[in-house]
Amino acid sequence: VQLQASGGGLVQAGDSLSVSCAFSGLTFSRAAAGWFRQAPGKGREFVGSISWNGSSTDYADSVKGRFTISRDNAKNLVYLQMNSLKPEDTAVYYCATKYLGTSRRTSEYTYWGQGTLVTVSS
Repeated sequence: VQLQASGGGLVQAGDSLSVSCAFSGLTFSRAAAGWFRQAPGKGREFVGSISWNGSSTDYADSVKGRFTISRDNAKNLVYLQMNSLKPEDTAVYYCATKYLGTSRRTSEYTYWGQGTLVTVSS
């Protein structure tokens, strides 16, 4: 199983950025997906998740209304659209996947990508 996150970069506060995660080696259409982030010197935190068919999403309060998760099961891709970015959104963003529903807990995700760095300057 491989997860490959991409699309990170350097943006200014207020800008938008989309990152994606490509999945391979598993039945992606049956797997929930999650996005997490880890800022320098901090632990990994939940950003959002999406159910296997995209019908259900969940977001951390800190990003709700600004970030949107979507997926394309035909392409084995999950997207994280980030709008109105803030300097505090600066972090390495990780995608992860699990079976049997979404979760906010890092311990419940089975497979992880390598992360993509998002830097928001003020």
